Amino acid sequence: MSSFQSLEKKIGYHFQNSSLLSQALTHSSYANEKRLGKLGCNERLEFLGDAVLEMVSSEYLYLRFPSIPEGELTKRRASMVCEPSLAFCARDFELPQYLLLGKGEEITGGRERDSIVSDACEALIGAIYLDGGFEPAASFVRTHIMDRMEKGGLFKDSKTKLQEIIQEKEGQTVEYRLAGQSGPDHDKVFTVDVFLNGERLGEGKGHSKKAAEQAAAAEAIRILQNS
Repeated sequence: MSSFQSLEKKIGYHFQNSSLLSQALTHSSYANEKRLGKLGCNERLEFLGDAVLEMVSSEYLYLRFPSIPEGELTKRRASMVCEPSLAFCARDFELPQYLLLGKGEEITGGRERDSIVSDACEALIGAIYLDGGFEPAASFVRTHIMDRMEKGGLFKDSKTKLQEIIQEKEGQTVEYRLAGQSGPDHDKVFTVDVFLNGERLGEGKGHSKKAAEQAAAAEAIRILQNS
């Protein structure tokens, strides 16, 4: 059994066009190293998969929580589709071991980097969508992301969940600090650090300060759960 067939078995989906799966697993560092060109990596599939993920997660939350207002649904969706949460789910079906990385990225630990793993997960969703249509992609999201997040207790917005975790011990405090921002005004990326009792615990990125805080909280939760 090839490595790709092994992954297909884990996710419960067989590709008709195996090149789509290969591209979904191809990081830009590998594409550059192998001279595959700008279109040889998974970034375009990631763009597509992100849209499918947002649609399916929105529907899932809408049906799962009929009494929750729009603002709370938005918070929960932002918490669910952030890098740490997606990477958490992707590691459950061992996606990192199948990634195609350049030598430099491999050496520096790219296979375990949340940003790379979560991007590949979105690319995989996009690949399934192109190969089999919306329903197989939606089924993958529901089974391997939504259901996994529910089992992992990630459906509360991450800032609220983190606050509940630290309240279990008296005297603990959590603080979010803006660490930086980059990009043009129409597409800024904010970086926020989260501190527990004055010590930096994790960081998050997002296109708004609130989204970055949610991502930072999700990262902190992952670290606390693994420690």
